[in-house]
Amino acid sequence: MAVKRVGLAEFLTLAKTHPVLDVRSPGEYLHAHIPGAQSLPLFSDEERKVVGTAYKQESKQVAIKIGLKYFGVKMVEMVETVEALFKDPNSKTHSNQSSESAFIPKTVLVHCWRGGMRSAGVAWLLDLYGYQVYTLQGGYKTYRGWVLEQFEKDYPIQILGGYTGSGKTEVLKALAKKSECVIDLEGLAGHKGSAFGNMGLPAQPSQEMFENKLAQALANTAPTEDIEIPSPTCIWMEDESQRIGTVNIPTVLYQKMRQKKVFFLDIPFESRLDYICIHYGKFPKEQLINAIIRIKKKLGGLETKTAINSLVEDDVRASFLVLLQYYDKLYSKGLERNRENLTSIVTRVEAPVVDDQANAGLLLASN
Repeated sequence: MAVKRVGLAEFLTLAKTHPVLDVRSPGEYLHAHIPGAQSLPLFSDEERKVVGTAYKQESKQVAIKIGLKYFGVKMVEMVETVEALFKDPNSKTHSNQSSESAFIPKTVLVHCWRGGMRSAGVAWLLDLYGYQVYTLQGGYKTYRGWVLEQFEKDYPIQILGGYTGSGKTEVLKALAKKSECVIDLEGLAGHKGSAFGNMGLPAQPSQEMFENKLAQALANTAPTEDIEIPSPTCIWMEDESQRIGTVNIPTVLYQKMRQKKVFFLDIPFESRLDYICIHYGKFPKEQLINAIIRIKKKLGGLETKTAINSLVEDDVRASFLVLLQYYDKLYSKGLERNRENLTSIVTRVEAPVVDDQANAGLLLASN
């Protein structure tokens, strides 16, 4: 066997059925990585710094000798880590290796930052041990170039709009169950898009990781050469501000989204208020108050005081009534901002209540 260097297109195709091993340092991986990749660091963050400094200040040969000292003591552990991937019944490669073909070398994909010495070293080790190894030409740097290219393309996007409390995320899920193509921006961002949007959720991904996940989601909507599936007639996305918590929708994609047709779910205020009370009223009072304080400047002194005092008095509905009125005004302004010919691209879909299944049906009927 021999290690095979492949381009990004082939690498990503192979990644659908074989494990991707990211041999960059833990810090690099934690910041951002190819979605689904496993961390198999050749060097720790500190070791990477030492090797890099030696490379720049002394020579390539000195850096390699230092790197080999770090690498040598980790070889057995790295091989055993990769072996464990194939023993895990949940591994996406497990089903590809039947007992009848156990002698066939298992396949792994390896990459580092530029496709240089780190991936070459680990690829050599795994090849020596008996794996079929593919490395990525240009490494993660090439992948990042591909990520940014995805946002330049034009997609058949349709925007799901509606005031806060319309249950838009649940409607997107209902559309997906009806075999519609959906990209959940808030799900990818790990945030629900308001001052209250991080409640009950883990920390958001970095901007770079959000972009990686979004690019992959967009790429997944395109048909592959080996499967005859037509391109989707539309891709449903929620109407978002460019900023979702701590991450931003890439500007070039966001500008395209602002020109796409909007299907605005028009749901009565009281129904949306009921929905908000159910979904956010369960959170600790202190968290809700802190979120209100974060928007105090825009909400206004009197409204802020009213909303907080209502929570203190356990009148959640009165508090959320103030907040929902504020977010309705904010959304109306956002709907109009940077959109030309608003009346021609916005279709209002009247819905009596917040009901994901029923409202998904109304959207499809109006499309």
